[in-house]
Amino acid sequence: MSLALFGGAFDPPHNGHVAVVRAAKKALGLDRVIVLVSADPGHKRVDTPLETRLALARLAFPDDEVVVDDQARTVDTLRAHPEWEGAWFLIGADELESFASWKEPDEVLRRVRLGIATRPGHGVVLANPERMRSFELEEPIASRDVRERLEAGEDVRDVIPPAVLGKIERDGLYPRRPSYTQSA
Repeated sequence: MSLALFGGAFDPPHNGHVAVVRAAKKALGLDRVIVLVSADPGHKRVDTPLETRLALARLAFPDDEVVVDDQARTVDTLRAHPEWEGAWFLIGADELESFASWKEPDEVLRRVRLGIATRPGHGVVLANPERMRSFELEEPIASRDVRERLEAGEDVRDVIPPAVLGKIERDGLYPRRPSYTQSA
C-alpha cells in the first residue's frame, strides 16, 4: 500500500492543498493519504484554533484521513509514528527551498520520501533523486493570499472548496479587517 503524509496548519485549507493531494495521488500512485493538521506549527503563527482548522481540513479532504499532528517538527512526528516509515511526505517546491533548515533533514529523508509539488513550468532540482520525486500542480495557491482575500471581503469561491467556504461563512471565521483609510 502506497501512503503519503500531507502536513500543514491548514489556516484555511484551500483548493491548492486539495490540488496537491489530488496530483500526488495520480503521480505517485497513492492508495492512502493522511492529512496532518499541525496543533502548533513550529514555523508559523496561527490564530485559528486547532479544532476549527481540523474541522475545515476534514471538509476539504472528505476522502482522506485527517488527524492532529501534536509535534511541531516533521522529524518528531515521524519518530512518533515509525509505522509511516517509507511513506511519501508531500511538500510544495517553496518548502523544498528551506528543507535544509528543517530540524534534522537527513533523518526526515531517511524515514520518508519527499513528494514535491511544483508550479506549472517550474521544475526543481532534486538533491536526492532516490528519495525525492516532483509532480506538477495545475494551479498553486497560498494560504496567506486566501486569508487576505477573506479578510478583505473578496469572493473566494474560486480558491476554497464549497464545504469549507460554507463553514467559514456559517461560523464567521476569518472576519474582515477594519479599514483604516479615511475618506477626504
